[in-house]
Amino acid sequence: MNLHWLLRVPERVKFKVAVLVYKTLHGLAPRYLGPLTRVADLPGRRSLRSASANRLDIPFVQLSTVGGRAFSVAGPRVWNSLLDHVISAETLIAFRHRLKTFLFQQSYSH
Repeated sequence: MNLHWLLRVPERVKFKVAVLVYKTLHGLAPRYLGPLTRVADLPGRRSLRSASANRLDIPFVQLSTVGGRAFSVAGPRVWNSLLDHVISAETLIAFRHRLKTFLFQQSYSH
């Protein structure tokens, strides 16, 4: 069964954005999506617990209505909301499967 099509619209949007982030981080996406900065790659973060986490830096935006929709902001926001089990997937196929399961459970557990 393809759980992706059973997801509600907000979860489908998260799915698409998260897959694009995964592809960007693994060199599978077009270059125009740009580099995403991992929290551990920021200067001065080596001594913090977040330095070992697989999380992304969310850039500050002036206009929350427009700027928050940019891939450079929305992508890290969605990525950071995922469980470590999901984002640590070795392959795109495994990532998509874990992501669908996670979003399905999140969508229908309420």
